[in-house]
Amino acid sequence: MADRFLLNASMPNLPPSPRGTLFASALGFVVVLLDVSVVNVALDDLRRTWHADMATLQWVVNAYTLVFAALLLTSGALGDRLGARRVFLAGFAVFTLASVACGLAPGEQTLIAARLLQGLGAALLVPNSLSMLERAFKNPQARSHAVGWWGAAGGIALAAGPVLGGILVEHWGWRSIFLINLPVGVVGMLLTQRFADRHEITHPRRFDWPGQVTAILALAAFASAIGLATSLGWSNLSVWGGLLAAVALVFGFVWIEARSPSPMLPLSLFRQTTFSAVSITGIAVNFAYYGLIFVFSLFFQVHQHLSPQQTGLAFLPMTLVLMLGNIAAGQLMPRWGARRLLVAGLTLAALGYWLTAFALEGPDWPLALAMMLAATGISLTVPTMTNVTLSAVDASRTGIASGVLNSARQVGGMLGVGVCGYLIQDPSPDAFLAGMRTAIGLSVVLLVLAALLCLGKITRETAHETAAPAARKNDG
Repeated sequence: MADRFLLNASMPNLPPSPRGTLFASALGFVVVLLDVSVVNVALDDLRRTWHADMATLQWVVNAYTLVFAALLLTSGALGDRLGARRVFLAGFAVFTLASVACGLAPGEQTLIAARLLQGLGAALLVPNSLSMLERAFKNPQARSHAVGWWGAAGGIALAAGPVLGGILVEHWGWRSIFLINLPVGVVGMLLTQRFADRHEITHPRRFDWPGQVTAILALAAFASAIGLATSLGWSNLSVWGGLLAAVALVFGFVWIEARSPSPMLPLSLFRQTTFSAVSITGIAVNFAYYGLIFVFSLFFQVHQHLSPQQTGLAFLPMTLVLMLGNIAAGQLMPRWGARRLLVAGLTLAALGYWLTAFALEGPDWPLALAMMLAATGISLTVPTMTNVTLSAVDASRTGIASGVLNSARQVGGMLGVGVCGYLIQDPSPDAFLAGMRTAIGLSVVLLVLAALLCLGKITRETAHETAAPAARKNDG
């Protein structure tokens, strides 16, 4: 499908390039994660444009995350069946066209629908970008370095989203944060068409359609219930009906996966306590990070009356720390071990967020320092989670394991935006600040519980196995 956009016949028959493939794959991961965080700075502009309520703003953020999380596992199987390069190109095309639809949306309902389509494109991009790297880099060490650069590019994009979004919204309006994806998408498709290997080996994997449909319905019911709670309150029967439906669908999903000959989510993975602990930790980390980015974006603009660009700059110290911390995590892991680094990172994040609750009123610098401390903890935790996940499972299951971790994190982010948005829906200054402190307190509790879980469930053997490759490299 995407090949038609690129005029296949006019492309010269040139050999594939590993570095070019890495650049194309990283660019795909960058736009996916950028659109997770960049939209937060545009929320106040969207609120004023359409007089949108809190529930609508939550859906603008969560519609993307919902489809992304629900389809992440199946899109990897689709790439195995049709070819990772082909599905990656299709994902770039869908994501780019959906971004244009977002930028041209005449109303909030159209924007939310286009965000759902963006989530589909994102789900097609991420797992297949890794599959392309696996094929492009035959040497395990070179592949490890390539995946490291891929992950670093995504981490920088996620951290830089609020800053870039603030600049774009300030000078060109909220539509620019979506329309900028058009030239990026075209470049990404051209790079993929030119550099990625055309001669792919495909595998006839079966699709777990019952499991996939049930997973989508469960996440949709859950997200709808959270959105309804924001506008109708938790006592409303529709809210409880949605939550009960989500719980029933989750049990149905587990039942289906346990009996499926080719499950999208092999339940045997969760017999590994380290894998289970890290997956739960991913939910807690993204609840805190996505939920509080959503809250602080509105806090800076609505209650501190900062412009979008000033709001983006308010996130700049946190952004720089996130970038540097991701690099530091790779250096610290061989020395500290994964378990110690995870516990330290989660503890620092909890402490930093706890301190932000005391710095909401008064000078700006205490709040900036507290957010930097929280960012330090988050930046040490996220790459370590990925490494622990990959070391905790058999090599043949690393793809599905990383997909489960990413899906769990997106669900945590969706939950964080929904719950934290509900807590701050009253715009009056006193009520808003009280809601912020409650959201911060809940996030701190979850991070502390995650630290205790990692301390108790991540074994020393796994921690040392994770650190070993980097340690051997240093020794060599």
